[in-house]
Amino acid sequence: MLLHKFNTLKTKNMSTIQNTSTGSQVILLKDDYALLNEYVKNLHGIEVNEKENFKKLSHELGKAQLVNIEDFPIDIVRLDSSVVIKDLDTKRDMTLRIVMPQDADIKQKKISVLAPVGTALIGFRKGQKVRWNVPSGKKDFKIMEVDNSFLPKK
Repeated sequence: MLLHKFNTLKTKNMSTIQNTSTGSQVILLKDDYALLNEYVKNLHGIEVNEKENFKKLSHELGKAQLVNIEDFPIDIVRLDSSVVIKDLDTKRDMTLRIVMPQDADIKQKKISVLAPVGTALIGFRKGQKVRWNVPSGKKDFKIMEVDNSFLPKK
């Protein structure tokens, strides 16, 4: 029997994001962490719901393992990652890119890191499962692919 560690984050409208991977820890690139903190401190055009999402996200980020780019695993979701996730209920794949809020564009499949699904994915790796609870029910996703090919080669 596998025991799952649940990292939980409350978001707007009392939705809940849970990462259900065994023994998982959020791993973040130090530069991404610094960028997110600076962005929110300066509140550049940030919307009220994003402020609340970031307050809750920052609590989780405070527990994250921060690493330098040289040590960053290539299969971890970070800012600008292209990610393929599978909806475990419908078995449908969805490809999206995690971006800063000002770069979000749903038509181009660019999702804000402060949106609930962006928050759910950042810092987790290929193969991990994420549960996203929203007022209409639960959504379970599996991270199928992470493309960080833009990172410098080690």
